Amino acid sequence: MAHEVETMFSTRVTPWHGLGNVVSEAPDSKTALQVAGLDWNVLQKDVYTQEGFYIPGYKLNYRDSDFQQLGIVTDRYKVVQNVDAFRFTDDLLGAGVKYETAGSLQGGRRTWILAKLPEQYIIAGDKITPYLLVMNSHDGTSSIKVSMTPVRVVCNNTLNLALSTAKRMWQTKHTENIMDRMDDAKETLFFAHGYMSELGKAIDKLNQTKLQDKKVIEYMQTFFPVSAELSDIQRKNNSRLLEDLKHRYFDAPDLQHVGKNAYRFINAVSDFATHAEPIRRTKNYDENLFIKTVEGNPMIDRAFQMVA
Repeated sequence: MAHEVETMFSTRVTPWHGLGNVVSEAPDSKTALQVAGLDWNVLQKDVYTQEGFYIPGYKLNYRDSDFQQLGIVTDRYKVVQNVDAFRFTDDLLGAGVKYETAGSLQGGRRTWILAKLPEQYIIAGDKITPYLLVMNSHDGTSSIKVSMTPVRVVCNNTLNLALSTAKRMWQTKHTENIMDRMDDAKETLFFAHGYMSELGKAIDKLNQTKLQDKKVIEYMQTFFPVSAELSDIQRKNNSRLLEDLKHRYFDAPDLQHVGKNAYRFINAVSDFATHAEPIRRTKNYDENLFIKTVEGNPMIDRAFQMVA
């Protein structure tokens, strides 16, 4: 396939990165895994050299559906099947949580499921909906992660700010007693509410932080400098990106009711970071953007640090 997204489903028309098949409903994780093409298991076998010599201390992870190789891991690595990694979210469905999308990346090496939490928040006059992401890996490169991704409804911008007062992500390594830790993840709704509460305080503060236009442009130029030290091509590219970011701050229709303040700046940066067309679209651009969208975008966090 042209993209790293291998299989997925979504209950939304365009699941943030614009890839995947839309379905009408996925009422539980079993159904979600089936329609996402994730109803397979990870098996392990010993590792040998090309000459046939056994390599101790390592295992090869592969999936049973087509024997696709997923990665070589240490023998301390504990496999967490897709159904097990996602099953705890079923306990949240009774509280109104609904699955939105699930899928696999990089030939099955990474998998995810995204759920919409039931409560919608009104913060600074904006409707903000929190989403819960569970991401698993089968190649030993990443922990199991459960994270919060708040979305500003009017423009589909993420506001997953790295707050010092509340955690946004829970994770556990594949070498730990994972299933016990997975039970801990049932506390997710509690930390989600705590994060959204602190996010509201942070946004209120941003809304009260006035910014002069000159200061806003100065902040923007830290992302896209156009100094004489750069090459002509770099200046041209940065100028284009800078003008795009300015347009999202000064001209965006959904920000016209927002004053010239730090909250408006954060939204403009978020809009740019999640929706702007890159100078060069790489093969894996959409997948990398998806991961940054749900795990935390460095550009948004940097903007927040500037004005917080």
